Amino acid sequence: MSEKTTLWNAALAERNLAELFAARCAGNAAPFLHCDDGRDFSFSAFHELAGQLAHRLMAEGAKPGDRIAVQVEKSPEAIALFWACVRAGLVFLPLNTAYTASEVSYFLSDAEPAIFVTTPEREAEMAKVAGASSILTLDDAGGGSLMNRWGSQIAVDHPSSWDDIAAILYTSGTTGRSKGAMLSHGNLASNALALVDQWRFTGKDVLIHALPVYHTHGLFTATNTLLLSGGQILFRRKFNADEVMALMPEATSMMGVPTFYTRLLQHPRLRREATAHMRVFISGSAPLLAETHKEFETRTGHAILERYGMTETSMNTSNPYEGERRAGTVGFPLPHIEIRITDPGTGRSLPNGSDGMIEVRGPNLFKGYWRNPEKTAEDMRADGFFITGDLGHIDEDGYLVISGRAKDLIITGGFNVYPKEIEDLIDVRVGIVESAVIGLPHADFGEAVTAVVASADSIDEATLIAELRKELAGFKVPKRVIVVPELPRNAMGKVQKAELRKRYADLYSA
Repeated sequence: MSEKTTLWNAALAERNLAELFAARCAGNAAPFLHCDDGRDFSFSAFHELAGQLAHRLMAEGAKPGDRIAVQVEKSPEAIALFWACVRAGLVFLPLNTAYTASEVSYFLSDAEPAIFVTTPEREAEMAKVAGASSILTLDDAGGGSLMNRWGSQIAVDHPSSWDDIAAILYTSGTTGRSKGAMLSHGNLASNALALVDQWRFTGKDVLIHALPVYHTHGLFTATNTLLLSGGQILFRRKFNADEVMALMPEATSMMGVPTFYTRLLQHPRLRREATAHMRVFISGSAPLLAETHKEFETRTGHAILERYGMTETSMNTSNPYEGERRAGTVGFPLPHIEIRITDPGTGRSLPNGSDGMIEVRGPNLFKGYWRNPEKTAEDMRADGFFITGDLGHIDEDGYLVISGRAKDLIITGGFNVYPKEIEDLIDVRVGIVESAVIGLPHADFGEAVTAVVASADSIDEATLIAELRKELAGFKVPKRVIVVPELPRNAMGKVQKAELRKRYADLYSA
């Protein structure tokens, strides 16, 4: 057990996530998951399901340390598959369900998983890019070849350590080449235990879970927090405002992206009486507009609790459960996590109130990028702080305020989009000189992916968008294409995206 995780486990006999999972779930007949297809799972039934899936993966030939890539629809089995990997000493690698086969091929070639789990409908398509990976299937009703031929056997838990890798989550880079963030058993356990404490989760809580389960928010933050606190989850495959409103009288909490809250604000029944049974609303994955925060509190009496996290670190900071949840901020560092602001050029620490680079250190910090030691070294300080790439400052009361990003990352509806990947696809089109993809303010999505294209020809916006939709996941496709004679540049010839963002800031204001 590493020194940095000892403080989280000093009072526990567990040696890894599998033992922590067993301590909370094995033999526990209390309800855990209530699914929208009518299926329910107790803690013990969920633990047993994970053990059966672990046996199935091992029977297929997976060995401790092997990667298991997963691109499936949301289901209880999809969550249990992560815990199956934990129990078998495997490394879970979730992929966005919107990725095309050409996008998936990169992840499979980079990670070289022993097994790739996909949907039955995409099996034939994905077989063409799977390489040496064995293919199993899983559908959202608990069917597919993954679920066949396991009998009643349950895997014996592998003796992993807190420093062993439990998952690899890919996060794109500005060069368009995705990087795999390696998260250890200790990273995930420390973060979940901190959130249970900070957000006051107990066995009496019932969480509305309408998030996808292929990134850290829905897969780890929401699920692990309730699992370790002994609470229940109302497990919904997708967000639907009518359904969420109907669930609130039996729920105590909800975790969502800002888009969830803007959609709820459009619902005619959102008022204090409808949310009276709710204890807390939590938002993350993208900036929550101060206007959304204020309007939601006015309508419901609840101040949304906004927090700050990222793939490499899980959650870093949170507005307080007790005390002022300040609009436009992401609160204070979680216990045993340090935040500092530094000069982006020199790395020198800056005083409170000064804008600079946000850096993080703590037991939540990932182990590095998969097979990319150069990038790991580039983003890590010698004293253990991680350079997040986000800019911000700490205000006079200690709240962290995120003011922007050092790179061109666009966050739309909670998903990360890096412009260069889209620009490369646009720039090869006939008649297009070059393009600049930017994020513009959007009331529903936070930021809307927008392409500004330099061309002397007439470019049909709808046709270009339709062509890009064939090659990109839907959330990456530009919502608008603006054609201009040329892109603005500085004296060094660099395209001025800041000028474009300013010029078209009101494009979606209607």
